[in-house]
Amino acid sequence: MAKRRMFSTDIIDSDLFLEMPSSSKCLYYDLGMRADDDGFVSPNKVVRLTGASSDDLKVLIAKKFIIPFESGVIVIKDWKMNNYIKNDRYTETIHKEEKKLLIEDENRSYSLENPKVIQSVS
Repeated sequence: MAKRRMFSTDIIDSDLFLEMPSSSKCLYYDLGMRADDDGFVSPNKVVRLTGASSDDLKVLIAKKFIIPFESGVIVIKDWKMNNYIKNDRYTETIHKEEKKLLIEDENRSYSLENPKVIQSVS
């Protein structure tokens, strides 16, 4: 996992982001700092480490800043808009099954290939 991450002002200066509670915004930053090179992270540990609540996670899901999977892992929707990782430093995610369920749009933003996939975060 990298020690440095970036956040695009196109994302964090958006009205949708700015309207969230500060605790949800902080959780977004912490998830971003701990995500792997494809934007995947197990949120429960980060929620505990930061003192955030499950409601903060629910806000990020509802506002579509993160995409949850049945396995409990999440992916940061705009990961590739926030971060550019050179090929010589890139390490593919261990969450390959979840990655197969994603498509990338022209803005390099993730979405579910089949949005009817049941999602939950424990």
